[in-house]
Amino acid sequence: MIPTVVWGTGNVGRAAVRAVEAHPALKLTAVLVHDPAKAGRDAGELAGLGRPLGVAATGDVDAVLAAGPRAVVYAASGDLRPDGALADVVRAVRAGAVVVTPSLYPLYDWRGAPPEFRDPVLAAVADGGGSLFASGVDPGWGNDVLPLLVSGLGSTVDAVRCQEIFDYTTYDQEESVRHLIGMGHPMEYEPPMLAPSVPTMVWGGQIRLMARALGVALDGIGESVDRRALDATVRTRAMGEFAAGTQGAVRFEVRGLVDGAPRIVIEHVTRVHASCAPDWPTPPGGGDGAHRVIIEGRPRIEVTVEAADEDENRSAGGNATAAGRLVNAVDWLVDARPGLYDALDVPLRPAAGRLGRK
Repeated sequence: MIPTVVWGTGNVGRAAVRAVEAHPALKLTAVLVHDPAKAGRDAGELAGLGRPLGVAATGDVDAVLAAGPRAVVYAASGDLRPDGALADVVRAVRAGAVVVTPSLYPLYDWRGAPPEFRDPVLAAVADGGGSLFASGVDPGWGNDVLPLLVSGLGSTVDAVRCQEIFDYTTYDQEESVRHLIGMGHPMEYEPPMLAPSVPTMVWGGQIRLMARALGVALDGIGESVDRRALDATVRTRAMGEFAAGTQGAVRFEVRGLVDGAPRIVIEHVTRVHASCAPDWPTPPGGGDGAHRVIIEGRPRIEVTVEAADEDENRSAGGNATAAGRLVNAVDWLVDARPGLYDALDVPLRPAAGRLGRK
């Protein structure tokens, strides 16, 4: 059994605790939390399992890393604190742990990452013998292993389009929805996630990964952003009121250009209410959200993935798939050499030994 720590018990961390507990090769040995109110509570309670796991959450990072865990699932958010998240991850890698995380977007494609992100991790690998694999859902498997797998089903491929289409009222992270993405802010507000070059910083690595796997050279990466205002005030269950005239929907594309044409495209369409931007793409078959891959070519192929968890919540389902991709890679990474890995290195494998397990 591989001693494994889950660091953070938010949207992804809750799912990570459940995934570690369910994995036959992993043993949950510690859960790290930032909120003092969570310290001392059982991991099973924090993860919503409905049963205790006998592991009490703690805020003592020094003690947990000093115990020498073989693996760390780093699930604390890095959206608003990338430097802090990087420092935490470097610390765990230097302690000799295999670290998996969705929190460091620049390292999803570490070969193309800025040196200030990549070099500290490489130094920690050399010093401590740990490893790092950063991935998620979108960016993550929705923009790498899934489209690449589906592309292999056709005879010709003209373009690859990956879409995330979501109603963000189901997403339990108000600070990010309002302030990072801009929902509910006046239209003159510039959301940090949509500022020029930021979409390319977050999703450009996925474009590069797909281009590398498909054997094409990119001319460059372009981006576009469109925003719509709410026509009427709406009230949401989880985040309260969003006023008429404020931002209610966002649509952006990050485009990989090959011979001057957009051949690899990642598109996001997100709303806080279905009434906003009804002419934009909607989830196939309705619902709160989905991830879709479209292969334009012969034949034309379209695959949609809908995941639900925590009372049929689609956002929670997406978070659970992100956690699953990472947690299920831990035993492979433990057997591999220390180093930095990306989604093209780490296979997505069958859930061996878990069929029918509770």
